[in-house]
Amino acid sequence: MSQTIQKEMTIFTNPPVKRQGMFDTELLMPAIADSFRKLSPATQLRSPVMFVVYVGSIITTLLYAQALLGKGETSPGFILAITVWLWFTVLFANFAEAMAEGRSKAQAASLRSLKQTVVAKKLATPKHGTTWLPQPALDLRKGHYILVEAGDVIPIDGEVIEGVASVDESAITGESAPVIRESGGDFSSVTGGTRVLSDWLVVKVTANPGETFLDRMISMVEGAKRQKTPNEIALTILLVALTIVFLIVTVTLLPFSLFSVAASGSGTPVTITVLIALLVCLIPTTIGGLLSAIGVAGMSRMMQANVIATSGRAVEAAGDVDVLLLDKTGTITLGNRQASSFVPAPGVTEQQLADIAQLASLADETPEGRSIVVLAKQKFNLRERGMASLNAVFVPFTAQTRMSGVDIGERAIRKGAADTVRKYVEALGLPYPAEVTRAVDDISRRGSTPLVVVDAGRVMGVVELKDIVKGGIKERFAELRRMGIKTVMITGDNKLTAAAIAAEAGVDDFLAEATPEDKLKLIRSYQSEGRLVAMTGDGTNDAPALAQADVAVAMNSGTQAAKEAGNMVDLDSNPTKLLEIVEIGKQMLMTRGSLTTFSISNDIAKYFAIIPAAFVGTYPQLKALDVMHLASPSSAIMSAVIFNALIIVALIPLALKGVRYRAIGAVALLRRNLLLYGVGGIILPFVGIKAIDLLLSALNLV
Repeated sequence: MSQTIQKEMTIFTNPPVKRQGMFDTELLMPAIADSFRKLSPATQLRSPVMFVVYVGSIITTLLYAQALLGKGETSPGFILAITVWLWFTVLFANFAEAMAEGRSKAQAASLRSLKQTVVAKKLATPKHGTTWLPQPALDLRKGHYILVEAGDVIPIDGEVIEGVASVDESAITGESAPVIRESGGDFSSVTGGTRVLSDWLVVKVTANPGETFLDRMISMVEGAKRQKTPNEIALTILLVALTIVFLIVTVTLLPFSLFSVAASGSGTPVTITVLIALLVCLIPTTIGGLLSAIGVAGMSRMMQANVIATSGRAVEAAGDVDVLLLDKTGTITLGNRQASSFVPAPGVTEQQLADIAQLASLADETPEGRSIVVLAKQKFNLRERGMASLNAVFVPFTAQTRMSGVDIGERAIRKGAADTVRKYVEALGLPYPAEVTRAVDDISRRGSTPLVVVDAGRVMGVVELKDIVKGGIKERFAELRRMGIKTVMITGDNKLTAAAIAAEAGVDDFLAEATPEDKLKLIRSYQSEGRLVAMTGDGTNDAPALAQADVAVAMNSGTQAAKEAGNMVDLDSNPTKLLEIVEIGKQMLMTRGSLTTFSISNDIAKYFAIIPAAFVGTYPQLKALDVMHLASPSSAIMSAVIFNALIIVALIPLALKGVRYRAIGAVALLRRNLLLYGVGGIILPFVGIKAIDLLLSALNLV
């Protein structure tokens, strides 16, 4: 590789996500500036509730200008104070949204910094050892073939078609441990921006520039581009309806007030400034100002968990999931079955079985095949055997035969699943020992996978391949159960093996001998019952089920097809991450619900503060509703408006951080939140408005 190319190759060492504090200075100052930029009518119109406050602020500003000319409806000072706090209410709502967006933009900027200029080694023909020419990564297109060698940065997304190499994906995942990428199977996908540590790979480009996984990650975490979810749209409609009701009521109060004063010949009519203050205090401005921030923050928290969500809809759906389908291999187990023992057939020694099993596996590059070779070496020191010296021809596994092995002259050595090998032996007219059948059943009951070996039609015995269940996964499934989520393990293993592993892992149910069609059928069955289904997967065979599932979490280590079918990608490739995903989804729903409850309930206190103050001049009898005994009508109105603005500021940290999720029943959770945010939402405004009133009176500001 030339020095020029070496200079342009970049080693990526930065983790993808920079953890941001709640109010970091680098986020705070841009958010303040964005609060003013968002004052444009087009931006304000996106939140109908806050748009009403925005229009009210403009009207009171004009009323203040009129008052300065000596034609005001009340004193300029009072109108100015109301105007200032109304503008603050709008700005505080803008600030909440800007802070949430700022966190997402900071994450996107961190990801964007990974995109560097890289010169690729473009191959004329898709084979290692052929001529390559340097070509900028931006000029690569789908279908091109490239070579990446030790020390090279993978310039663009692709699929490995030849070779095996260790790849450093820390630039994408933040994890320091390298991963193996090889042709074929579910670990052939490579991502642009990662670095090859050893060996070489021939890669077929699967994405055009601008369409890579990194590009999609950047667009996904840009919270400002987030579309509203169905629940959020429904809540917005509710808030708009409440706002329209209060708007109609407020508008009709002015003619009633004027008529009452004219009819009685005494009293003073309510002013437009006071009516605007009344409207702003009674409509659900708290949740209206925080709603967008809650949604953006939900996606941001997902990114902090190293999960890329394609939309807020996916995050929201995660909060409603009640069935979780988990692929066994690589999800519940470590992924690679390992040979653990040799169980010989009658008349065969263990060493003879190990010898034949190793012969059948010498050219087998699968993890299982390699583990058989290693176990035979460890137990019987069977070494230095070459396929060439034996004149052996490797017979690869195919979907038709469902076996693999070697042919040495006329001698056929095969290994495969018990049922397949039994049919093969019986088709030859040879006996299949009952002892081998019992050994297969015993191994399956232990949760292991039996692999039967035959030599020239003679059954030699069984190799036990053991699946290793991931540590701590049983406890995590217990947490999911407490959340009310049913866990279902999906595997291609037989029912006995599946049952044993399901029991060890602690899942609620399992689907054995599953085909892609079976997975689809199971998901649709649950969905027909009205249940929301989540699934994790990493293989191409998982893609149809991932596309059907309501929440589909693809592993970053998996195939491109799986990642494109899912609506989330776990950068850590940890299938149990779904527990955290569900918690974040439920946390977002709870935060939105809790703050909505608080916003609507705190209007009750503001009602008792501002209604008597606004209309006591017209209807003196309303003084009886002044249960807080506020200093004066002006102080009461001002205190309510100030509290209405400040409560948005006070709740910004909660909107960004989210209400803590507790794994308790839905009824208990609802009762707790109604007590905390419903009753609390009623009590807090009484205390806050009274405190502000006392302060204004003490400072002689009203």
